[in-house]
Amino acid sequence: MTLVAPSILSSDFAYLADEIKKIEAGGADWVHIDVMDGNFVPNLTFGAPVVKKIRPVTKMFFDCHLMVEAPEKYIKDFAEAGADMIVVHVEATRHLHRVVQFIKDKGLKAGVALNPATPLTCLEEILPYLDLVLIMSVNPGFGGQKFIDTSVDKIKKLRKMIDTRGLSVLIQVDGGINAEIGKIVCEAGADVLVAGSYIYGAEDCAQAIAALKI
Repeated sequence: MTLVAPSILSSDFAYLADEIKKIEAGGADWVHIDVMDGNFVPNLTFGAPVVKKIRPVTKMFFDCHLMVEAPEKYIKDFAEAGADMIVVHVEATRHLHRVVQFIKDKGLKAGVALNPATPLTCLEEILPYLDLVLIMSVNPGFGGQKFIDTSVDKIKKLRKMIDTRGLSVLIQVDGGINAEIGKIVCEAGADVLVAGSYIYGAEDCAQAIAALKI
């Protein structure tokens, strides 16, 4: 069954602890934490101090997606704050293997994210070292964007790349996810769905989460 990782970017920040408890009670698997620096993407969100504050709120898996330049500068802080996995962008660092190893050395799961225009060929050498690949199905920086249709073919190709090599790497998809799109990307090979406005904007978040468990 697909793992569901609600993005707290779409939550009410004034009641962040309650918003996390709500998705936990609703059956979510992970908490997706979008970290933006206003540099790599045109927005500012959470830092490690916020992660540290919300860590005692839940035992759910903390999936920290670092949309920041030079992510190697922040690995230690997020590891100490309570992250379970750190996902970095291939476009954001010159030494991807070193960053992935740094994450692993901290005892965390390591993932790599690809922007919509970034080809899968950039994963050729790093794929065996990863726990997860995040396919961005919108351009990162803002919630509530429309799903980019060509992402489906990209997911299919990545699924084949992983399976052909016999690897145990999860495929996560983030951007424009709802029940209809979720079904399409899962059929293409996705394992983890990130959804923000679809879940937090629903009248019944548990029902929205259940609709994504495909």
